Amino acid sequence: MLLVDSHAHIDAPVYDKDRDQVVARAEAAGVSVIINAGFNLESSRASIKLAQNYAGVFVAVGVHPHNAAKVKNGDLNQLAKLSREPRVVAIGEIGLDFYRNLSPRETQITVFKQQLELAQSLGLPVIIHSRNAGQEVFAILSEWALNCQNKPVGVLHCFSGDLELAGKYIELGFLISIAGPITYSSSNSAQIAQSIPLDMLLVETDCPYLTPVPHRGKRNEPAYLPLVVERIGQIRRVPPVEVAEKTAQNAIRLFRLRVEKGAV
Repeated sequence: MLLVDSHAHIDAPVYDKDRDQVVARAEAAGVSVIINAGFNLESSRASIKLAQNYAGVFVAVGVHPHNAAKVKNGDLNQLAKLSREPRVVAIGEIGLDFYRNLSPRETQITVFKQQLELAQSLGLPVIIHSRNAGQEVFAILSEWALNCQNKPVGVLHCFSGDLELAGKYIELGFLISIAGPITYSSSNSAQIAQSIPLDMLLVETDCPYLTPVPHRGKRNEPAYLPLVVERIGQIRRVPPVEVAEKTAQNAIRLFRLRVEKGAV
């Protein structure tokens, strides 16, 4: 069984003391592939180094909306250079966050659009962060996706919208990703997990955040991904192996990964 964690941050300092063990536990849990998403240039560079050390790690490079105000002249050129590294498979995590507003909204929008243009020029998919900015993100992506040649065009990571919005994104060529909150009693993503086509679904941990039950409150890690898969299987009333294998194939399709004998 092949499991793909489509969104992780194992470059985070909280893993500095036991990163080798974290990756080993992921492999033992069946997670053969981890897509590590950058927050900024420094995180993107660190992610590339991780991918050079761990065969199952691939990279998305990008500037998170929280860091948009810190982008300097020349940074996007540096990002473009990083994007051409052989282990880079996407631009991300990019988008808008109007919940915390750690960067001015107009700056977030400008940096978001610039990175979308970069992804389009390179033919790379995008990993989208959207929080309290659903209308603005959809408007931008609706226009952008029209000019994309390769499908699927990207993924809405840790999707928190409703079923209607998920359907609109699927029509644009996006996949929908589900994370640890699917295991929470307060989660509103059960309808998404149940209703959208399985061939448009990804799974992720977003570690070290959003730890699934029964580990909620502790540091998250890719080895906990099977808990997300098991919960989706329960909701859809299908075997977890079916969810694992289909979402893995979806990730392989989105990120254009080469798979040989069950491993990447």
